[in-house]
Amino acid sequence: MEYDYVIVGAGSAGCVLANRLSADPSVRVALLEAGGADRKKEIRIPAGFSKLFKSPYDWNFSTAKQTEMFGRELYWPRGRTLGGSSSINAQMWVRGHRADYDGWNLPGWSYDEVLPYFKRSERRVGSNQGDVYGTDGPIYISDLRAPNVTTKAFLRACEEIGLTRLDELNGPSNEGYSQTPVTQDRGRRWSAADAYLRPAMGRPNLTVLTAAQARRILFDEEGRATGVEYGEGRRVTAAREVIVSAGAIGSPHLLLLSGIGDPDDLRAAGVEPRHELPGVGRNLMDHLASAVMMYCPEPVTLASAESVGNLARYLFRRTGPLTSNVGEAVAFIRTGPDEPAPDIELLFAPAPFVDHGMTPPPGHGITIGTILLQPESRGRITLGADGEVTIDPCYLTAEADVRRLVAGLKKAQEVFATEAFRPYTGEPMKPYEGAETDEELARYVREHSETLYHPVGTCKMGIDDDAVVDPSLRVIGVPGLRVVDASVMPTLNRGHTHAPAIMIAEKAADLLRAS
Repeated sequence: MEYDYVIVGAGSAGCVLANRLSADPSVRVALLEAGGADRKKEIRIPAGFSKLFKSPYDWNFSTAKQTEMFGRELYWPRGRTLGGSSSINAQMWVRGHRADYDGWNLPGWSYDEVLPYFKRSERRVGSNQGDVYGTDGPIYISDLRAPNVTTKAFLRACEEIGLTRLDELNGPSNEGYSQTPVTQDRGRRWSAADAYLRPAMGRPNLTVLTAAQARRILFDEEGRATGVEYGEGRRVTAAREVIVSAGAIGSPHLLLLSGIGDPDDLRAAGVEPRHELPGVGRNLMDHLASAVMMYCPEPVTLASAESVGNLARYLFRRTGPLTSNVGEAVAFIRTGPDEPAPDIELLFAPAPFVDHGMTPPPGHGITIGTILLQPESRGRITLGADGEVTIDPCYLTAEADVRRLVAGLKKAQEVFATEAFRPYTGEPMKPYEGAETDEELARYVREHSETLYHPVGTCKMGIDDDAVVDPSLRVIGVPGLRVVDASVMPTLNRGHTHAPAIMIAEKAADLLRAS
């Protein structure tokens, strides 16, 4: 059957597009998702997200060996189910800073121009709403219902060292500290599939195909994108446009498999070039995180959250520690006076977050993650000889990235040294062993930093030579093809990437309807 639009990927952006485009009953929409349905109970339970890692709901990627990190290969989880990574993430709704979007310097994408699309998506539940958020959008955004006692200590500690308390984190500037706004509805995860896709799935003009991994984009003789081949030789065609929303790894991967990219690289991978676009797969950025972990002498952390009693509290009343998203509070800081906006995020977890939460903690502990917000390092997505994807973020190849992370770790140590934390901090917890000098901290950064799960930039939006899509998200030089997801972000935001991915798709829906 021929559709008007074929969307590849039912992640954050794909769910938005499926809903908004199929709202017109005269438009036929097909949505392809490589994974299956989002039925597993851990998807619903906020604190259970790490149980989904390395499961059938996860692509379970790993990076190439990182030369500046002692040759380590880092694990990169990405959602492989309806809702994509919004079904396996930590539910934080953090737009970023005004300077992020103004800094893109692209027509239609300034902060003031994208703000209405953030608000269109939002429905703020709880206190301190003001006029910061939208009020009737499909994404529920709430305060944590039961923040941990150590989270309250973190907020007092930030005040103690002179940081600014933010009534709402998602204003034009996020410099300061706050409890984390989360995408939850009454203690339950509220993914993009919950918000956008499920309300639309009853429409007769929307077809959702699961277990349908896209293999390549189809073209007519004039070079126009006309459909997608998926699975074992199956095809679906698009009368209007093919929209690739497979994420910062999947979207460039599909373009490369389809012959769109650097011709020399494509030939080396055994793919016949169709359209020269060297920027495909380049400009890869990610938020790298290092952490200070301390034993907690009081048995009050999430280390004991998975008790029978707490599970009963959650199942019957949706309260208690299982409603935690783990990253319960944040502080956005500048490590020096020359920084124009925050360059480091301090992310507090009332638990020892070791090995992405997959390793049982050795006891009660607390964590402050230090996240590099705007890395100078740039990596690549490429094809191997077998057509499989290779991920090389080139972490820490810019020395300034190491310097900023070291400064962030020192600030985390300062937070833990406050009076507010005195009752809750004991000895350092491995792998953190109390490094103090710049040299010790730099080595610790290289040995133990991990992703914060925010890759972007690999189908860069722009008007320069390395751009992949134009400001209307059309793939340059390829009619009938757009990319709509976080891969189009020219630079990383000083926040988290779920909210911008939703915003980009909301704006793209308007662009598509107007074309």
